[in-house]
Amino acid sequence: MAASETLTSQAYIQHHLTNLTLGVHPEHGFGFAHSSAEAAEMGFWAINVDTMFFSILLGYLFIRFFRRVAEQMTAGVPGGAQNFVEWIVDFVEENVRGSFTAKNPMVGPLALTIFAWVFLMNLMDLIPVDLIPYLFGQFMSLFGADPHHVFLRVVPTTDPNATFGMALVVFGLVLYYSVKMKGVGGFASELTMQPFGKWGMPANLLLEGISLLSKPLSLALRLFGNMYAGEMIFILIALLYGGSMVLNITGGMLQFVWAVFHILIITLQAFIFMVLTIVYLDMAHQEHH
Repeated sequence: MAASETLTSQAYIQHHLTNLTLGVHPEHGFGFAHSSAEAAEMGFWAINVDTMFFSILLGYLFIRFFRRVAEQMTAGVPGGAQNFVEWIVDFVEENVRGSFTAKNPMVGPLALTIFAWVFLMNLMDLIPVDLIPYLFGQFMSLFGADPHHVFLRVVPTTDPNATFGMALVVFGLVLYYSVKMKGVGGFASELTMQPFGKWGMPANLLLEGISLLSKPLSLALRLFGNMYAGEMIFILIALLYGGSMVLNITGGMLQFVWAVFHILIITLQAFIFMVLTIVYLDMAHQEHH
């Protein structure tokens, strides 16, 4: 779909980059934000409803599908769904065995969940950029809302709140297993005594602290940055529609080419998030020598 004629290119881009935000505005009280400025004024405790809705929905679909296939598994000739699930599980298990040297039955299911969930959230980027927001805007207009003030972003991983939320959960697991496997004293010693020994304690703490804090930052920012850039390119391509027949054809060709290339990015980012999680948890189980 083409950008609305009543919107400038800048307003069109801004509209597509604004989340459906629910919170308490200092002047208007509790409700949905009608602009990106209002969303920012709602502060930290505002909720991006679209991010929450699509991430929970996709997580539920993943669990429902895998559980249904598991319940219907057969030792005979497997069907297409069972083959597909077994292939994904084998793929994840192979990566866990190759990157995780300790023993922890939680790591495999966690890696599978991360890979499948992040992949599904990334996959939403292949839906035409105007389709779902347009339909949602028309639906809300039935209740008197102005479609231009109705926002919806369908790709949860383009929201840093989602990527940092997942990264912080992984970081919490890294801290938990670091303390569990090494003890409080062992973990503290790892942060203060490496790599320069007891005489380099301030430098050790600085270097190890930076290394530790870089883990959630690298997870969150890498996923967010790549998916945000992909979404932006789709939005820019959508601006070509509605100008002329030549621009429409050019936009269609560019959209197809970028979508095909973006499939690789979508899969790769889910894979990288999973592998880094496995590696970071493996490091949490190991002691420095």
